Amino acid sequence: MLVGSEQLDFPFEPFPYQLDGIAFLFPRYAAVLADEMGLGKTMQAISTMRLLLCSGEVRNVLLICPKPLVSNWLREFSVWAPEIPVAAIEGSAATRQFQWTSPDIAVKIANYELLMRDRECVLDQDQHFDLVMLDEAQRIKNQRNSTSVIVREIKRTRSWALTGTPVENSPEDIVGIFEFLSPGYLRPDMSMSAIAKATRDHMLRRTKDMVLEDMPPKLYRDADLELTAEQMATYEKAENEGVVQLENLDQQLTIQHVFELVLRLKQICNFDPATGASAKLERLVADMEEVAASGQKAILFSQWVNSIEQMKPALARFGTLEYHGRIPHKQREGVIKQFKEDPSKHIILMSYGAGSVGLNLQFCRYVFLFDRWWNPAIEDQAINRAHRIGAAGSVTVTRMLMAGTIEQRIAAVLDQKREMFDELFSDSRAPGSAGLSREEIFGLFNLRSPKGKIAA
Repeated sequence: MLVGSEQLDFPFEPFPYQLDGIAFLFPRYAAVLADEMGLGKTMQAISTMRLLLCSGEVRNVLLICPKPLVSNWLREFSVWAPEIPVAAIEGSAATRQFQWTSPDIAVKIANYELLMRDRECVLDQDQHFDLVMLDEAQRIKNQRNSTSVIVREIKRTRSWALTGTPVENSPEDIVGIFEFLSPGYLRPDMSMSAIAKATRDHMLRRTKDMVLEDMPPKLYRDADLELTAEQMATYEKAENEGVVQLENLDQQLTIQHVFELVLRLKQICNFDPATGASAKLERLVADMEEVAASGQKAILFSQWVNSIEQMKPALARFGTLEYHGRIPHKQREGVIKQFKEDPSKHIILMSYGAGSVGLNLQFCRYVFLFDRWWNPAIEDQAINRAHRIGAAGSVTVTRMLMAGTIEQRIAAVLDQKREMFDELFSDSRAPGSAGLSREEIFGLFNLRSPKGKIAA
């Protein structure tokens, strides 16, 4: 069905180095794309798979990635290869069995943890893939762990690996990855120069500094995530009950009532209040592993100090520092100094209020927006802590967003306002009044009373 497509269009103009990455992957049966985070490894891999599928070179692809990244891969396929049939392996054992054997799914996406449960399906003697690609391939650097063993046993024709950190601790890391790509090609006793020479034709790595001329000053990565099961149950209950309460208020309804519900739902999008489950935190930890391994630093912004407190334990191994309203003013300068000078401190957690003005952190290459502020101008001020004139390089901004929730509705309104201001005032920054109006906040819910739709 896919073979013979006369024209394939890119939805956005690729950067020249990304076209080079596609050209690197396309002919190779064993390859590592090891670009630094933020350079678009996902887009390059999808575009190459699209070319291979549409040319008939491959018909059956298995993509293995960490669980928090499955939804992101699905979204990126819908953008960069909308005609490719793709599905995440999930659901009951019977559903997964059907998905594993279905010839109609050109690209199957499975998370690493699932391989253990579905080992018999994956390693079935009749199961063969034209291409198996590992995302965050440093997961298999230890050749003895069970995931590495299963991955190496999958029958396949082509083997690709994506990783921003091909070597985290020692040369054995890359040896472990190559055991998947081409067993026995590298040995642990080889010198660094011998490994570099042997891998030269099979591995491509670009850093931001290397492609600086190609890159814009700010790169945006929108992380559209799915609520965890715990978050989903709490969110749906809170939204349904909250809307009923708002509708019962009828003519007594005020903007404050709606605002309180919005805040409650936004907080659930960060963490489930009962269990602490957080899809955003899972994704953040996965991204920070790469940031820290690369020796880089990141700033995280959240609207709530309580959210910052909740994420601290999971981020402790990255040398976490804090900068928000609960940190005494006389200590704040010391926090910034330590963050800049201590190489073991890879992330600073900031509230929008405390960190959006008056700071210069242009040594940071990564910014994470854990939740979105009401006003795009405030977000811009926060991002500009890292993106300043004289910054060392391009800044990658990851905006975390829970799909199908109030966050998505708010983001849509803010994007419309940003576009409007960009069109009207293309030479100036959006004014501070670009937040949500009374009408827009009421419009986040389709509120109805016995007298009909409730208007602002």
